[in-house]
Amino acid sequence: MSKVIYKTEEEIEQVRESANVLSHLLAEIAKEIKPGITTLSLDKLAHDYIHDHGGTPAFLNYHGFPYSLCISVNDQIVHGFPSDYVIKEGDLISVDGGVNLNGFISDSAYTFGIGEISAEAQQLLEVTKDALYKGLEQAVAGKRVGDISSAIQEYVQPYNFGIVRELVGHGVGLHLHEKPEIPNYGKRGSGPKLEPGLVICIEPMINAGKAGVKFWDDGWTVSTQDGKLSAHFEQMVAIRKGQPDVLLSFEHVEKVLDKK
Repeated sequence: MSKVIYKTEEEIEQVRESANVLSHLLAEIAKEIKPGITTLSLDKLAHDYIHDHGGTPAFLNYHGFPYSLCISVNDQIVHGFPSDYVIKEGDLISVDGGVNLNGFISDSAYTFGIGEISAEAQQLLEVTKDALYKGLEQAVAGKRVGDISSAIQEYVQPYNFGIVRELVGHGVGLHLHEKPEIPNYGKRGSGPKLEPGLVICIEPMINAGKAGVKFWDDGWTVSTQDGKLSAHFEQMVAIRKGQPDVLLSFEHVEKVLDKK
């Protein structure tokens, strides 16, 4: 979409309902994701779960994308195809999905560490998720997009991880991708002003090595240029005065993971 779309209170609540379905779907995926299963089986789980809860997969057939989830393995950053790949111990599996519920769209991503993962992989997951939370703290009326972007960049840089620049967060709610774009790097006080009624996705994509990316011939998959690991976490937030209104929580998925 070429313009910013501000939502009414009623529309924000409808987006929240869509996000609730998606947050519970991520929890269902957390229950099932383990060594020995294929990424394609997770895609089927998502397709069926979304339909069973009255929605449709927002990603399926979006600009021709052929699956309900993007599942990106290890050095894949985003937009990976579910496949017959068998998940193994030590993998990082990024699951990115969307739900269209009565015309209102949610979008979120979570990167799962499978079983025992390396110390570097664990640090990458923690830094990427914490960077998301640093960005969310800035998502209040009166701030600017650059305040979100710089908060992420300033948090990540001391770890010498690569901050992906070619891919960004975005507005969401009535369409899967709306304005404004939300980069994961930038200057404080720059960019569009954050106004009440705006709903955005903040989604740090952080590489264990360099920031460079490689675009695959399938037209979708993006991986790290140096073959090192990548992590991706994404949440939705409605802009309000005073404090951020996070529409999609990781509470349900992390409750499952804590029991594993």
